[in-house]
Amino acid sequence: MKSLPAGAAVLALIAGAATAQSNLDKMRGVQTTGTSFGPQFIEQGGDKAEQLRRNLEAITMPEGFKIDLYAIVPDARHMAVAPQGTVMWVGTRKTEIYTVTDRDRDRVADEVEPYASPIDYNVPNGVCISKDGFLYSVEANRVLVYPAAEFFWENPDVAVDVVVPQGELIPPEEESFNHGARVCKIGPDNKIYISLGQPHNVPPKEKMDLYNEWGIGGIIRMDRDGSNREVYTRGVRNSVGHDFHPETGELWFTDNQVDGMGDDIPPGELNHQTAMGQNFGFPWYGGGTVRTNEYMDEEVPDGVINPAVETVAHAADLGMMFYTGKMFPAEYQNAIFSAQHGSWNRTTPVGARVMVTTIDEEGNATMTSFAEGWIDENGEYTGRPVDIAQLGDGSIIVSDDFAGALYRISYAAPAQ
Repeated sequence: MKSLPAGAAVLALIAGAATAQSNLDKMRGVQTTGTSFGPQFIEQGGDKAEQLRRNLEAITMPEGFKIDLYAIVPDARHMAVAPQGTVMWVGTRKTEIYTVTDRDRDRVADEVEPYASPIDYNVPNGVCISKDGFLYSVEANRVLVYPAAEFFWENPDVAVDVVVPQGELIPPEEESFNHGARVCKIGPDNKIYISLGQPHNVPPKEKMDLYNEWGIGGIIRMDRDGSNREVYTRGVRNSVGHDFHPETGELWFTDNQVDGMGDDIPPGELNHQTAMGQNFGFPWYGGGTVRTNEYMDEEVPDGVINPAVETVAHAADLGMMFYTGKMFPAEYQNAIFSAQHGSWNRTTPVGARVMVTTIDEEGNATMTSFAEGWIDENGEYTGRPVDIAQLGDGSIIVSDDFAGALYRISYAAPAQ
């Protein structure tokens, strides 16, 4: 008799999983799930919105720039903006993807609600969209695609298909609570690029052959239907942000480096990849050219690429994008805007800011702080930036998973 509650719990879990799978299968077959159309909107006003606006008063930026609250979005992580500007999708490290809509075009969101709610998500952190309107979501171990995403987004049931089935992005035994937040982008070759952070601080040597085979600790690419998978980038610890240069088409990506080596080492990284298969040095290097203790006596592979920029240790460089809008001054054209999430294991916290990186004609990159102030005078976080996205008017959106918000940064030339 004592085993009955545990057995009942197992049966309930199996039934829940079967229901979730059934919902996905129904939606793949363009059938309804019977999910209610009832409103699930996230409250956008009230005391929380007012406090977030007060917090933004502490943010400093170059002259002419302004930051405003755009939306309240719980656990907001990586973002994808619809090509026609109707809606934005926001992933989380939990079980929801949200849609954010500005219907009256006053550059403040009107509606925030869960997207495709009948689907059972597991860390749908990464969302990205193609120029022809196909949305992709990358979970801890699955990839889904949503055709005609701008058309179907207002209903709980949406057009959906499976690109990589559950359990086939990485071996299921390598699934972890650590470094499972994937990101994706559609490359200039029309393939989908997906980061696969490895689950350890520094991986054990016996895992390396398996990880090299699957691209764990790297970036993989595949055709948009999931075929022709290949490892594009190697020697990466946990990249949670990448984008392609608008003119060269070359891949740039951030990488989070080894913990537990001290406050000031190793540095974080912004990397520049110019050819398939290049190796960026992890786990032989813990960040920059700082050797890891675990691989100190191991020979470093030939041709390892050093970072284009070494960033402050433990600032946690995450999402990034190349700026192609027309609102900001000319010096920001094709610059990289990136988010530093902020340190968790440093005596004095650092990060929690937006950085900008300019690239000269020789390809040399220079990174400086652009927007900061999310660490208050007590050393406490009022926000933790995660990702950057660009709206059609050329303003940018910053996501914040700590405050559960999106911020809009705009520019107006100072009066002469």
